[in-house]
Amino acid sequence: MITKRIIPCLDVRDGRVVKGVNFQGIRDVSSPVELAKYYSDSGADELVFYDITASAQGRRLFTDILRDVASQIFIPLTVGGGVNTLEDFDRVLKCGADKVSVNSGALRDPSLIPRAAKRYGDQCVVISADVKRVDGRFTVFARGGRDNTGLDAVEWLRRCVGEGAGEVVLNSIDTDGVRGGFDLEMLSAVCDAVSVPVIASGGAGRVEDFVTLFKALPKVDAGLAASILHFGEVTVADIKKALRDEGVNVRL
Repeated sequence: MITKRIIPCLDVRDGRVVKGVNFQGIRDVSSPVELAKYYSDSGADELVFYDITASAQGRRLFTDILRDVASQIFIPLTVGGGVNTLEDFDRVLKCGADKVSVNSGALRDPSLIPRAAKRYGDQCVVISADVKRVDGRFTVFARGGRDNTGLDAVEWLRRCVGEGAGEVVLNSIDTDGVRGGFDLEMLSAVCDAVSVPVIASGGAGRVEDFVTLFKALPKVDAGLAASILHFGEVTVADIKKALRDEGVNVRL
């Protein structure tokens, strides 16, 4: 049986891990290198590193910090932020990433996904989408949730997977940082539309939210967490113990 993954997410701005609510009200948390090492040593299954202002500022991802993070961990690392070309893929992978997450870059140039999948393999290409309800529709936003693309999220993600994305990270802007639980309705719609692993992001506020996630939506492969882990309210071990107690298969 495939184990469910618990994945801490480092949102990095100006070299520091930060966190906000609904993509707003950003506040400082910690050093990404220190936090990454802590999570690697504490039983996290993978780690996600997002340079959250790279796309909005039209610059490349900070590779020096990424190299430092990669050198400190012994778990798979997914990296995103400012990835717009195959050269960006190459640069990020050479810094130690195992998978590369694309979001705004794929919206600007949808051919990036099939070209990257052909060069590096589907397993290396992660499509990340920031999604918000607009007039009752799941709508894709670009540039860190700043720009409404008008695209239907389910159709967009289905297309990306069809063209070579091997994993989906679904970021619900509606639940991000609110800590009221994952966006089960949105996740269900995406899980029904794609055949690759789906990672839930946005909304984790307590251990029970992960139990609810995997019990309600067995198709979801992993849960992303930031605030509740960063601020020490719960640990990865706490989440995994609760899941194991509820019969959800995890790696302890």
